[in-house]
Amino acid sequence: MADEKIVKAAEKAAEVKAPAAEKKTATKKAAAPKKAAAPKKAAAPKKTAAAKKTAAPKKTAAAPKKTAAKKTVATVYVQYLGAELTTDEIIAKAIDNAGVKSPKTVNVYVKPEENKVYYVIDGNEGSFFLV
Repeated sequence: MADEKIVKAAEKAAEVKAPAAEKKTATKKAAAPKKAAAPKKAAAPKKTAAAKKTAAPKKTAAAPKKTAAKKTVATVYVQYLGAELTTDEIIAKAIDNAGVKSPKTVNVYVKPEENKVYYVIDGNEGSFFLV
């Protein structure tokens, strides 16, 4: 209400001082402060005790961890001329024969018809008898 009175008073003062062409611009300038005022936003409603009771309960305990799938244990046996060796034993023997402490690449070839095992470990080639 007070803003409207100020605007009207400013319009009247502008009419007296300004020529007819400037009357329109004076009224627009006087009306500008009226637009600048922004309406106040309503405050967010406060939560009541009933709203707190219906809220989801907080998790206090950690969620149970997913158990890893059980690993399948597989062992390959090579049986030849009454002897039995696992592939792990053959690989360990090849690494020992190559003289490499911590190999990066290990390739092992078992040839029972020749009774031999061939290997290439980190570029080192060699062989040994299977039995």
